[in-house]
Amino acid sequence: MPTTTTANDLRRTHPDLYRAPDTPVRITVPPLTYLMVDGAGDPRGAPAYADAVGALYAVSYGLRFMVKKAGGEPWTVMPLEGLWWAPDMAGFSMDHREDWLWTMLIAQPPIATAAMVHDAVAAAVRKGSVPAAAGLRLEVLDEGDAVQVMHHGPYADEAPTIAALHAFIADAGLVRRGKHHEVYLGDPRRTAPEAMRTILRQPVSAG
Repeated sequence: MPTTTTANDLRRTHPDLYRAPDTPVRITVPPLTYLMVDGAGDPRGAPAYADAVGALYAVSYGLRFMVKKAGGEPWTVMPLEGLWWAPDMAGFSMDHREDWLWTMLIAQPPIATAAMVHDAVAAAVRKGSVPAAAGLRLEVLDEGDAVQVMHHGPYADEAPTIAALHAFIADAGLVRRGKHHEVYLGDPRRTAPEAMRTILRQPVSAG
């Protein structure tokens, strides 16, 4: 297995993807490889959501351990991210989370391959730590042109920040496309709600 390089430190190679100002900015998001798992419904207290997040962390740390054990340079596991949408995005609402569809994901460094993911999943299954293992996949996400902003505080208080994001997009003559994307800069399982920092990102196209 090859030794990793700084190319595997995604925070260094793509710093604008993991920081954002408190006012919306336009960025270009390059194609990145993610470990992903899909689900549906209100994530608050849902066992399927907790299982998905646990599986992503378990396999991401497993990949890192595999590389380190083989003599490679380990990397910092990237933050949890989420894609959120509804069958009809016009009806996507913070008040109707039971209708949400979601994909939870964690970005993986270039060294990670499908074969390595397969081995890391198998190792996690043997430990009994990935009840959502069957749904895990490695896939490239290519968002391209996007607008993002930092939200501070609980997820339940995101509505004004999302409104500001959407207003910036409309004022710039852009059109929203794709899925609402969130990047959780602290582990949501361990971070106090008031201390949370979440990047809210929306892919856009010319109006």
